[in-house]
Amino acid sequence: MRAIWNGVVSFGLVSVAVRLYAATFSHNIAFHQVHEADGGRIRYRRVCELCGNEIDYVDIAKGYETEDGQLVILDADDMASLPISTSREIEVIEFVPAEQVDPLLMDRSYYLEPDAKAVKPYALLRETLRTANQMAVVKVALRQRETLALLRVRDKAIVLQTMLWPDEVREPDFETLNTDIQLRPQELQMASMLVSSMAADFDPAQFDDEYRKAVEELIEFKRQHGDARPAPAAAETSAEPISDLLTALRRSVEEARAERGVPKPRTARKPADEPPDEDNPTRTRGRPRTSTPKTPNTDKNPTTGTRKPAPSPGKPKPAPGSNSTSKPATTTNTRKPASTATLKSPTEQADQSQPKQPKQEPAKKAGGPRTKRGA
Repeated sequence: MRAIWNGVVSFGLVSVAVRLYAATFSHNIAFHQVHEADGGRIRYRRVCELCGNEIDYVDIAKGYETEDGQLVILDADDMASLPISTSREIEVIEFVPAEQVDPLLMDRSYYLEPDAKAVKPYALLRETLRTANQMAVVKVALRQRETLALLRVRDKAIVLQTMLWPDEVREPDFETLNTDIQLRPQELQMASMLVSSMAADFDPAQFDDEYRKAVEELIEFKRQHGDARPAPAAAETSAEPISDLLTALRRSVEEARAERGVPKPRTARKPADEPPDEDNPTRTRGRPRTSTPKTPNTDKNPTTGTRKPAPSPGKPKPAPGSNSTSKPATTTNTRKPASTATLKSPTEQADQSQPKQPKQEPAKKAGGPRTKRGA
């Protein structure tokens, strides 16, 4: 056994150094909740019912709900401010007859082991309690909380029996107990004879937990007849939550856009046959209106959207009629009909609002009169 507490028992001027051990434990068979189809463990998570998020222990506080529906939250600092008893002393308050202690007040049992140097005072306290047939009422601080307890003797050991506080015991408030029942003497006599015929010395070793034995036999039978399988390994949770998180975020964005009526963002050029907005023919649907127009960029070609090459400063444009080998400027109109016209952005509209340069006339045939440029 492993000691869970150590301190001293003090009665009068006598102190007994002791260690505390749990005197009882449970033999109940522990079952896991698993998925019947594949045997996977069913886990419970700490999830907030308001936000739906899983909460860590560090973010959990203690909350008390009052009768009028108010919630009072106590955090770690509030709990640390409470008067916590850290005493290592089991103080004997009084000695009482054993028959006066209501067993309903009994809670948990612990063995007291004496220190190597305190064996004699330990034996003195034990034999005193046994001879007087009494119990010692004590106060002890276990797990930083003071509780009421009893010291009683069991064989060669002193047992610390924790107790409930008196206000923690309910009174049997049953209306049927107040009914006036008349018992005949013959009934009482026959009941006494039945008790006498069933009287015996109490020996707890003769009683067994039949349910636990039946469960163990059932488990062993299924194991031997091939109804057992290796327990599945716990799934790694490093990669799956990331995928689930991305999927959840993506769906949340889609649902939020659907609720607000915002269309999905486009990743490709808008088709040419999509009708323009009725309020503004030059603005594409779904694109937010801007109160301040963008600065027009005159370096882009309105028809192709590509940036024009900067003209070379050393080569002036030839005058009309000059014998130049450059190709004539094209006059082909690349605009599409109005029915299939591509909607233009504000930048393209600004480009069209600039004054157009006069088209360059085609050069005349060779041999014609040349015109000199004026000085």
